[in-house]
Amino acid sequence: MNLNKGIRCVAHIFLLLFLLLSLGLVYWQVVAAPAITAGIHNQRRCLLQNAPLRGRILDRNGVVLAQSIPDKTATCGYIRYYSEPSLAGVIGYYVPEYGLVGGIEKQYSAILDGVENHIPLDDLINQTLHNHYIGNDIYLTIDVRIQRLVNKYFTNYHPTTDALYRRPFFRGMAYESRRGAVIVSNPQTGEILAMVSTPGYDPNRMVETLAHGDLSYFNQINHDTDQPLLMRPLNARYVPGSIFKTVTLLAALDTGITTLDRPWSQREAMGPLVYDGWPILGDNLEYGIYTFHFPITTTYAYANSDNVVFAQLGVSIGREKWLEYTHRFYIDQPVPFDLPAVQSSVQNQDQRPLSTLQLASNAFGQGVDDITPFQMSLIDNAVANNGVLMRPMLVAKILDKDDNPVQISSPQVLSTVVSKATAYQVRQAMYGVTTCGSSWRINKAFSYADAIIGKTGTAEIGDGVAPHGWMVTQAPFWLDNPDQMPNLTIVAMRENAGEGAYVVGPAIWPMYRDIFRNGYVTTSLPPKNNPYQYCLQQGLWQTRS
Repeated sequence: MNLNKGIRCVAHIFLLLFLLLSLGLVYWQVVAAPAITAGIHNQRRCLLQNAPLRGRILDRNGVVLAQSIPDKTATCGYIRYYSEPSLAGVIGYYVPEYGLVGGIEKQYSAILDGVENHIPLDDLINQTLHNHYIGNDIYLTIDVRIQRLVNKYFTNYHPTTDALYRRPFFRGMAYESRRGAVIVSNPQTGEILAMVSTPGYDPNRMVETLAHGDLSYFNQINHDTDQPLLMRPLNARYVPGSIFKTVTLLAALDTGITTLDRPWSQREAMGPLVYDGWPILGDNLEYGIYTFHFPITTTYAYANSDNVVFAQLGVSIGREKWLEYTHRFYIDQPVPFDLPAVQSSVQNQDQRPLSTLQLASNAFGQGVDDITPFQMSLIDNAVANNGVLMRPMLVAKILDKDDNPVQISSPQVLSTVVSKATAYQVRQAMYGVTTCGSSWRINKAFSYADAIIGKTGTAEIGDGVAPHGWMVTQAPFWLDNPDQMPNLTIVAMRENAGEGAYVVGPAIWPMYRDIFRNGYVTTSLPPKNNPYQYCLQQGLWQTRS
């Protein structure tokens, strides 16, 4: 009896020790493993068997944009490879030893590593057996074919050497600048088809050097005064200039403050106009050169970018109502999107109410307007989509390792900004800009075939600094069919480069041409319109007699 009791006692002791050992193994291998693995003094955290097999990033058509490829000399046994460097700002880059920089790689890191959307049993088995986490694949709404041609046309900008910029009407209009942004969207779904930030950087060179402990390229890019790491479409704010007249026109038409054919006398159109003791400058009508007769219409004022008229429209709308319309575009509030984006603002940073002068100046795109290119694409999209603003989309779907859907995105309405009739009237006014107004020379130089409409902007910075050049555009536009909405919008801006039409227009027109001709966006084009007949009939061109 005593012998059996002793054996049972020893057995219980061994069982207890086994349980303690098992609990210890579970604790160190499962509970404490992530913290230990992440420790900077852990020399084993990046052994190949411990590293996650990071998922791919693909475009809307399944073209691989980012993937992990084996590299025995790199940290964790693999290196990230990017097939389209112009997407560096959108995708970011990933180096295990140095972490994540921006974009999809950072925002969706846990999904790409496969540590989200797993059942607990799978996590326990993987961590205990040191199996790979198998990452999820992310499909973007980006079309890499569009991305490449947009990047090609936008970066091929050299006003000092290009033959185009030597034409008489370009001289003095454009200045060398490699800093800018382009966003291409489907306005009816909110999908982002291309997004370029210049200057950019080579993500493959960044990853290759950092993966081998070489900081030289990172330091070069990080200290570049043109800020290649800044994602300008989403995270840089600018004075928008006259493109913001589009917001004021939307509000003025929608509230009945004006109509497209409302007459404006010479004094109303040219001033003098004074608010809070300060004059409003910039009628831009070139009286005696292009403008000979009054009254002019609201459409004429928009086509020729008359600050004086739009200052009065802003003040007539009123501060609260004008701000209400900006709020409908998600200005001064977070925009729901798949990547972090800086908020645009049209209000004083110290929360003081807008003065009358500030409201008047904001109404034509100066004042305290501080806007991202991304924000301007939302405004452009709502006009193109009959007044309905769709949620911008960058992530189309996420699939697991077995191609099962983890997330499927679908178009979502954010707000109805204006009526369908108002949106179409603004499109008509934008047609006047490209056919008869401030960008008619660009339209003529590149042909009218694609029915491109838009608004130019030359944002004054002051202190002798060259202005930012902007354009918001959409195509194709059907003059006599409000139900035929444009299939594509392109917003582009270039910092300190000069007149908007001349610094981004020569890139935008070939973008539309190639996208439509190559069938990247399927659309039908309206019949050509004779600008000489149309502009004279509509009173958008004047003669001396």
